[in-house]
Amino acid sequence: MGLRLGLVFGIVMCVVVCSSGVHGQLSTSFYDQSCPNLQSIVRSGMAQAVNREPRMGASILRLFFHDCFVNGCDGSILLDDTATFTGEQNAGPNRNSARGFEVIDAIKAKVEAACQATVSCADILALAARDGVVLLGGPTWQVALGRRDSKTASQSDANSQIPQPSFNLSELISSFFSKGLTAGDLTALSGAHTIGQAQCRSFRAHIYNDTNINPSFSAFRQRSCPLSGGDSNLAPLDLQTPNRFGNNYYQNLVSSRGLLHSDQELFNGGSQDELVRRYSRNGGDFASDFAAAMVKMAGIGPLTGNSGEIRLNCGKVN
Repeated sequence: MGLRLGLVFGIVMCVVVCSSGVHGQLSTSFYDQSCPNLQSIVRSGMAQAVNREPRMGASILRLFFHDCFVNGCDGSILLDDTATFTGEQNAGPNRNSARGFEVIDAIKAKVEAACQATVSCADILALAARDGVVLLGGPTWQVALGRRDSKTASQSDANSQIPQPSFNLSELISSFFSKGLTAGDLTALSGAHTIGQAQCRSFRAHIYNDTNINPSFSAFRQRSCPLSGGDSNLAPLDLQTPNRFGNNYYQNLVSSRGLLHSDQELFNGGSQDELVRRYSRNGGDFASDFAAAMVKMAGIGPLTGNSGEIRLNCGKVN
């Protein structure tokens, strides 16, 4: 399935996703003169990271989601807590689960060596998320650039604005709508769960309490996720191909094998059932819609112009 989807991705990616080089005040050519090797530096750094640990592609993608959903794609999730500063990394959705910060730091160091004080951490994260998907067999898309980095972060906003694995469909749609994303965007972007893993704490209630789950699947997952203890035990979000981007995620939903409660809500007799079925049958449709939705999400609330700053170190303000 992955190889077949890869061929489809190559056909659709520029027809559907690369139609616009400018997104708001951002531009795909923003660093063409000031840092011409930026994209190759990021791609090389991500290739090294994913070769060491394929899961890292999913981890960086998740970092980007969680950054964009909290006051825009401004790199705020990358700010470390200090004695006098509380950021987003220890908010409930991120604590002991957000990862890949060292990968972004390593890429940033190489970018700084090539183009000092020029490229924002927010832009590096946006590029790295795209490259991680591509390295795992997913579609590519044009990343509009020119974001600046936030000087602040909000743990309370991270707690309230990032969608939760316990959300029902109405709550998910509302959460995405508040960021300018449609229900269709929600269903396409949720396909990011075709890669990566989740902790037992995030799916325990689903496998023990919900009825819209395949009994053999819930029993299988309960083996490594007990009713108590083992909160950080991991399970793949896509049992078949957790390190290969494809449409198995939607096939799992159709057979009631979604790992998270919020996953299965997309196929539970509601408004997104038809779209889930289509993606389960047509990986090309999913690929193109996912890429287009990523472009849209990447345009949420960027800091541009004189707002924010270009951080020299992604973990702290200048």
